[in-house]
Amino acid sequence: MVTHHVLLYGKEGCCLCEKAFEALQRLQQSVAFTLETKDITDDPELFRSFRYRIPIIMVDGEQACAVRVDEAKMRTLLA
Repeated sequence: MVTHHVLLYGKEGCCLCEKAFEALQRLQQSVAFTLETKDITDDPELFRSFRYRIPIIMVDGEQACAVRVDEAKMRTLLA
């Protein structure tokens, strides 16, 4: 079984980032994947790149979603 790696770029206090994290945790109950979070404010380059379009969700190094989580798309990517 292949386990995918999901990386959520966001920042503290971002309500969209919190909702994305919650959606990914719900999805994780039915689909196996590792989940990592990265705060863009810890890295000036990430902050410059992503500050106006977080959360960003990467699956195995490829961008899957931005701003809002498409749970159906994520389920398909992770199946």
